[in-house]
Amino acid sequence: MPKPKKRGSNHQRGASGQPRSVQPFSDEDASIETMSHCSGFSDPASFTEDGPEIDEEATQEDLEYKLKGFIDLTLDKSAKTRQAALESLKNAFSSKILYEFIMERRMTLTDSIERCIKKGKSDEQCAAAGLACLLCVQMGSGIESEEIFKTLGPVLKKIVCDGTASIQARQACATCLGICCFIVTDDITELYSTMECLENIFTKAYQRDRDTNGVSSTHNTVLHISALLAWTLLLTICPMNEVKKKIEMHLHKLPSLLSCDDLNMRIAAGETLALLFELARETDADFFYEDMELLTEKLRALATDGNKHRAKVDKRKQRSVFRDVLRAVEERDFPTEMVKFGPERMYIDCWVKKQTYDTFKDILGSGMQYHLQSNDFLRNVFELGPPVMLDAATLKTMKISRFERHLYNSAAFKARTKARSKCRDKRADVGEFF
Repeated sequence: MPKPKKRGSNHQRGASGQPRSVQPFSDEDASIETMSHCSGFSDPASFTEDGPEIDEEATQEDLEYKLKGFIDLTLDKSAKTRQAALESLKNAFSSKILYEFIMERRMTLTDSIERCIKKGKSDEQCAAAGLACLLCVQMGSGIESEEIFKTLGPVLKKIVCDGTASIQARQACATCLGICCFIVTDDITELYSTMECLENIFTKAYQRDRDTNGVSSTHNTVLHISALLAWTLLLTICPMNEVKKKIEMHLHKLPSLLSCDDLNMRIAAGETLALLFELARETDADFFYEDMELLTEKLRALATDGNKHRAKVDKRKQRSVFRDVLRAVEERDFPTEMVKFGPERMYIDCWVKKQTYDTFKDILGSGMQYHLQSNDFLRNVFELGPPVMLDAATLKTMKISRFERHLYNSAAFKARTKARSKCRDKRADVGEFF
């Protein structure tokens, strides 16, 4: 006789004995539920000619119902369930403004994050740290955010300084510590304390670089990079007298990191150097660096690096970054970048602004444009003013018909194909270019 199958052996059960599964907050949820009323706002061309009307109130209620379930699941006994719930909350917080919903549940969320960071394993700690960043981004600067940071700050510092914790968890907590402190801290003492904590981490890379025996393990490099970038972010909001002290302390040591065998460390060190030079020249127009010739020689070598033992993608990325760094150090120049979000434009015209933008883009991902449009805190950081509200008539005039988009895309595709065909045709007469 066949053996009877064990019931529920492949299902995770809750306290009531019923199977429990987590349906993660997916990109589809973000596009259908959370972005139903803002996708067209971010891109006027995304409006369709004839589309079904969406009950925004109902979708908002459905979203909040889902989020309440995810918050409850952050207390589940299963580590996988808790991690999936944290990731789902991260996806929701990055793709939509949920200030009122979070305000009512901020203490519950803070307690859940604190518990996951303290008692969770590496992946769960990383997810909780990422959620803490997004929680502060949603709340912005204020008393409520300060309360959150007072609770989570000591826990984050403890993990960052804990040599027995996983490198990934320490890396995520270092990033979280820098971002949350940047957002909420008005207390200058707390700012200096956080920067000192981060300094104690990345300055170990200086020692490793001088270590001829190679005793230090290279897996710590990712932690040093995160600590350095978080420290650099906090430096941008320091008083000028403190900036001068930090420049004197680190400007002569940072160039040693340009020789690191890790590409991301070289890039982080190079961009930090460019930012330090920018701040130094703001504080003192006649700023003079003694080892300028040696530094520019090293930067020029990295900007024209052709070593065969490095991957082509890495060399291309490195050359692109260090060309800009070299221009900043030598010529005090910055290549202005333009960021488009909906009908608005933002120009990134200095290294301080670039560092800040890159940091928030890393944690918000594809939701960065939406938050630039609607998040009061980010708009204040980048000096964009209050959110631009467009009425239906204005949006309709900005709308491009589907047929016009089709014609434009066809013409662009044809022109691109012709241009690429000329470059790829090996039978083309080379002499005509001379």
